[in-house]
Amino acid sequence: MQENLKLSHRARPESGVEGIATLSNVGAIFRSAAAFGVDAVLVTPRCADPLYRRSIRVSMGTVFQVPWTRIESWPGGIAELQAAGFHVAALALDDESVILRQFSATAPERTAVVFGTEGDGLKRSTIAACDSTVMIPMSGGVDSLNVAAASAVTCFALQDE
Repeated sequence: MQENLKLSHRARPESGVEGIATLSNVGAIFRSAAAFGVDAVLVTPRCADPLYRRSIRVSMGTVFQVPWTRIESWPGGIAELQAAGFHVAALALDDESVILRQFSATAPERTAVVFGTEGDGLKRSTIAACDSTVMIPMSGGVDSLNVAAASAVTCFALQDE
């Protein structure tokens, strides 16, 4: 994976997606990544293939625009990201989560945000391996956003101005 990290020479965020099974969510994550200037999308072994027709269609072809790679060792790949100088943040509802607005105000230049699968979210081992945990505050009785919507909100919050 170290060779693939050279894709990320600028100080813009990266997205990591853990176990996203729904092809339309994968495509929407790529579309948001392109729209908000994410350098690369890092896909874990159990994530749906971004090159499936449904993912490509939902992404509006941005799977061919945004650099991406599949990380074979997960959550071990988090340590590789950290060794390469990335601050890795888990997007999760956790007691120690920082609100996204606060995190984005002081986010390190090289940040990778990891998004979890539909329903279960991130594995505990993934959250534990990350440098910080971030959450999007909810109101109106809503407990969380769809992973594609959460990635759009997060990528927007962390984009270069």
